[in-house]
Amino acid sequence: QASQEELKAAYRRLCMLYHPDKHRDPELKTQAERLFNLVHQAYEVLSDPQTRAIYDIYGRRGLEMEGWEVVERKRTPAEIREEFERLQREREERRLQQRTNPKGTISVGIDATDLFDRYDEEYEDVPGSSFPQIEINKMHISQSIEAPLTATDTAILSGNLSTQNGNGGGSINLALRRVTSAKGWGELEFGAGDLQGPLFGLKIFRNLTPRCFITTNCALQFSSRGIRPGLTTVLARNLDKNTMGYLQWRWGIQSAMNTSIVRDTKTSHFTVALQLGIPHSFMMVSYQHKFQDEDQTRVKGSLKAGFFGTIVEYGAERKISRHSILGATVSVGVPQGVSLKIKLNRASQTYFFPVHLTDQLLPSAVFYATVGPLVIYFAMHRLIIKPYLRAQKERELEKQRENTASDILQKKQEAEAAVRLMQESVRRIIEAEEARMGLIVVNAWYGKFVNDNSRKNEKVKVIDVTVPLQCLVKDSKLILTEASKAGLPGFYDPCVGEEKSLKVLYQFRGVLHQVMSADNEALRIPKQSHRIDADG
Repeated sequence: QASQEELKAAYRRLCMLYHPDKHRDPELKTQAERLFNLVHQAYEVLSDPQTRAIYDIYGRRGLEMEGWEVVERKRTPAEIREEFERLQREREERRLQQRTNPKGTISVGIDATDLFDRYDEEYEDVPGSSFPQIEINKMHISQSIEAPLTATDTAILSGNLSTQNGNGGGSINLALRRVTSAKGWGELEFGAGDLQGPLFGLKIFRNLTPRCFITTNCALQFSSRGIRPGLTTVLARNLDKNTMGYLQWRWGIQSAMNTSIVRDTKTSHFTVALQLGIPHSFMMVSYQHKFQDEDQTRVKGSLKAGFFGTIVEYGAERKISRHSILGATVSVGVPQGVSLKIKLNRASQTYFFPVHLTDQLLPSAVFYATVGPLVIYFAMHRLIIKPYLRAQKERELEKQRENTASDILQKKQEAEAAVRLMQESVRRIIEAEEARMGLIVVNAWYGKFVNDNSRKNEKVKVIDVTVPLQCLVKDSKLILTEASKAGLPGFYDPCVGEEKSLKVLYQFRGVLHQVMSADNEALRIPKQSHRIDADG
């Protein structure tokens, strides 16, 4: 947001600081020439409205984008953004064929009723009867991939396999989707399986208004019993910024009418639904609370009641790594019994393990289904997950350091050269500030500080930035904007990829002050709140 006058003033000040003719020492003269050229290149970018708009929006990568040389010179940032996005779309279309967006689900059903509901006298004479029998009674595997054909057409291939108690089957589907306009798309679906005959379907999505859309799905299922048609229509509307209302009508296979309201905010997710249908009619209420922590912890509960009985579910989910979310839900119902459902989302793959514990409402089953996963999770998190994530972070940091080693070395050399070139200017600034009892930087450090006892084994990584910070003092004031301080003259990044801070000990009107600021935090000194209490 700096004006052209401010840019010119900063450019003149840095030119005076780094001008080669001001330094007689050959080594300092060479270093001054290099820094002077960098300052000149920066001013050339920022003094031109077009290149400045590109840099402000997209940074250096925008300046390096091919195609600007044939673009008519624009006047506004909006036109620059539009042109940049056009160039990006052209580059994206060249990479279109390389994307498949795979998605998959693996579900393994486990029967563990023998743990809580067994008759020991029936197994007294059976070898190994002292151990409960835990069986896998069903499995389901599904997978889908997308193949972009053009910018508007996509082919989706999907398949699934299922087995339960020794009987199973599978199917394969092919869908062709075309985006017809910014308001809608259509999809044709063809499928076949060993348990059911061919399937033909048509799905249409359309935005009716900016706040309302409709989806219609027609299907014809061929089987030995004849043709079974089906029709599903969903009408949705934004009731407010965070609330959606849905009306669904399904005819044919399991006909039903359903209405639901979903409210999703930053801290919560609430759903209420009512369905009237054959064979199931029910009412359902669910609530999910989203904690604003680093692990994206969520706690949820729901109540579902209908002709099939009543089910109460409660559970939680938490992010355990960059691409993985682990969740567990306890289901207690009549007449369904007690079940524990464990789910792991890994990128676009889902692994689901429903464990049926008992057909009856046994307090012991509810207790172990609730406490057991918590104990196992916290034990695994402390003994396995946390050490693994720490080691993974160290590997990534080490790789990042290796990839940026040459660049950081160059920045370090430039910073050290800049500090040497600043010495004379800093001496004059200090003399002027001492004469007026102004702002004098006693000591300043930049980098990684370790103040927490739990991190006492970590190494402190800081650099002395007293000279470059004093050089930025003007009229007894120092103002730093909201940007990484590693880019300031005389600064460089001493710990790539790690959290950094700036610690300043300064003197103003003969009184010591001290402040610590985060890397991207704005800083303005002097301030009364930074004053060090003489009694302390």
